[in-house]
Amino acid sequence: MNARRLRLVEDAAAKPTGGGRMKVALATQDMKTVNAHFNGAKNMAVYEVGKDGYSFVEVIQFDNLSSQDGKHTDDGEDRIRAKVKALEGISMLFIKAIGGPAAARVVQSKIHPMKIPNDEPITEVLERIRAMLNGNPPPWLRKLMREETGDTRALDFLDEDDMVEETV
Repeated sequence: MNARRLRLVEDAAAKPTGGGRMKVALATQDMKTVNAHFNGAKNMAVYEVGKDGYSFVEVIQFDNLSSQDGKHTDDGEDRIRAKVKALEGISMLFIKAIGGPAAARVVQSKIHPMKIPNDEPITEVLERIRAMLNGNPPPWLRKLMREETGDTRALDFLDEDDMVEETV
């Protein structure tokens, strides 16, 4: 399976800054909407998301696709392996659907798959992630962010094991 990576060359000052940033991939056919099954996605749009915003990183394009109906050809395992390898460094993957074997591979690669049941604009998905990071992220997202940054206090949230018992 051939995968092409296309990146924009841009000014580093234009990128959002700050800690707690992660890369997310969105399965898309049109580069505007999360509207593709994992193995049927022509493109994986990759963005870096943080509390202060998001920025486009690259698009990974694939040649050998399965149909969106979930039926796979005999080379399905090779295709899954190639797609997962192309997604190294991604924390979250947004897709319309994903089969069991592909989901297992994605999770083993420390990528958190998120199913989007209906087609949704990429910008809306990215805004929801940013809003979650600015609010009170669910425990799984806090864990993901800690793993991404290597900092156990990366998001400055208290967990039960962070509580300090005071003696009077």
